[in-house]
Amino acid sequence: VQLQASGGGLAQAGGSLRLSCAAPQRIFMSHHIGWFRQAPGKEREFVAAISWNGTNTYVADSVKSRFTISRDVAKITVNLQMSSLEPEDTAVYYCAARYGSGYATQPYDYDYWGQGTLVTVSS
Repeated sequence: VQLQASGGGLAQAGGSLRLSCAAPQRIFMSHHIGWFRQAPGKEREFVAAISWNGTNTYVADSVKSRFTISRDVAKITVNLQMSSLEPEDTAVYYCAARYGSGYATQPYDYDYWGQGTLVTVSS
């Protein structure tokens, strides 16, 4: 199973980017989808997740006021809207899928991963 993250790029501080995660339909309709990020020299950290049916979203406190996660059923994608970007948001962003109840913030809880998309925020 392959997830595909896209939408990364270079942004200025204060700007916005929208990341998308494309998943196979059977995964999209049954798995929770999460976004993680990993900055150079740091551990992968949880950013946001959305339940398989879109009824529940979870966003890390560190980005809660700036990032929003959503599902686009027509396009079979999960999107991460990032606003008011800061240089500290610079990282490779990964989307991942997990099957099960509740939400999870640890990478090991997720079963499938995308290849990552690089977000660079300049000051």
